[in-house]
Amino acid sequence: MQISRRGLLASAGLALLPMPSLAAGAAQAITASSGRQVLLDEGGPSAEIWCYDGSAPGPLLSVAQGEELAVRLENALEQPTTIHWHGIRIDNAMDGVAHMTQPAVKPGEGFDYRFTPPDAGTYWYHPHTGQSWEQLARGLYGLLIVEEREPPDVDRDLLFQADDWRLTEEGLLDLASLGNRHDFFHAGRLGNVLTINGKPYERYPLRSGERIRLRLVSTANARVLHFRLPGERAWLMALDGQPIPPEPLIGDITLAPGQRADVILDVTQEPGSETAIQEVTNQPLDCASFLTSGEAALALRPPPAPLPDNPLAPLGAEPRQIDLIMEGGARRFLEEASYKGALLSGRDLALEHGQFWAFNGIAGMAAEPFLRAALGETWAIRMVNKTAWPHVMHLHGHHMREIARSDGPPQSQAWRDSVLMQPDTEVTVAFVADNPGKWMLHCHMLEHQAAGMQTWFEVG
Repeated sequence: MQISRRGLLASAGLALLPMPSLAAGAAQAITASSGRQVLLDEGGPSAEIWCYDGSAPGPLLSVAQGEELAVRLENALEQPTTIHWHGIRIDNAMDGVAHMTQPAVKPGEGFDYRFTPPDAGTYWYHPHTGQSWEQLARGLYGLLIVEEREPPDVDRDLLFQADDWRLTEEGLLDLASLGNRHDFFHAGRLGNVLTINGKPYERYPLRSGERIRLRLVSTANARVLHFRLPGERAWLMALDGQPIPPEPLIGDITLAPGQRADVILDVTQEPGSETAIQEVTNQPLDCASFLTSGEAALALRPPPAPLPDNPLAPLGAEPRQIDLIMEGGARRFLEEASYKGALLSGRDLALEHGQFWAFNGIAGMAAEPFLRAALGETWAIRMVNKTAWPHVMHLHGHHMREIARSDGPPQSQAWRDSVLMQPDTEVTVAFVADNPGKWMLHCHMLEHQAAGMQTWFEVG
């Protein structure tokens, strides 16, 4: 299913309001519940969704780097749920993975999360249960900003959270297609309407000469998005929350599910002009726009200084190595794999257990960890995609760097928590196992994860 032109043109939203900060030690209650939201046309019908505190995305959480964040989750859904703090190098007990780091929070119950983020940057939060694919498809997610001790010199800090929804012609959430096995076997659940911050199309007033920080986040279940920003003076500043040397932005920004990008750009458009932000996977389609006012800027600022580094340990010189082989899916049917300790045919895996994918010949979570790392060891994982589909591999509790890639140069300057892999490619990543506990490694195309592409490793 392709994103429709109507869907893209009816989708936008950027936060222009100041970001609230929680006082150190103050707790905030967040309720996961059903709600209603207009997703298709401004003034159109409202769709029933699942969300935090009544809207998707949920409340923006903001905390200073090195200060404690305390959140109380209350579950008013009909399913168990949790909160996973995506991209945060968090204490293992707070990672929010049901049945691994905590029991799932049952309907009518709650759970207290309390942790101190070590890294500044752009992050997000969402459930992490066996039903994550459904809960995120219904709208259950929010953004988390960890503020730098020395923030960059910008006039505004804007949010751009993208999600695709599968809606009916009436603008309601297509609930009948949830759990469609075709999605699990192919690309995952792809929506037909794109929203930015959960809102229909909107123009964003800016002033000529302003310098803005734009935080782009993809919370899509499976779709890889490509955005084209307006203007000629823009710099890529951070990926997945981690700073990179400022890089002039040439071309488009690719965001796989779960990935983030921080951009600083100068508003150089003439006052009175309107310029579009476009999603350009297929035909370029407007998904938001900047409306410029004020007087023409008289002078351009120098390029921005780098964002301050986060305290990540450098990679060791001689990492231990291990392979992760991805198999299965449509067009390359899984012949057999182990599932819960039993070797099964691909047919039985699919028909009886809904498993279509495997890592190293194992579908779903294995009883034993994929690797065991001593605290402080550097590991290199050679990930081999033998499938006909892209996958975005997400590492919990750590960040990784590409050190080799078969389809081009590795993105060696960037620490990522999620790495996009194309079909028939190999990507080798390295990370320092310096966060003790049990951690997941999985495809963040959520239907792929649920249908077999998940494993775990242990540190300490």
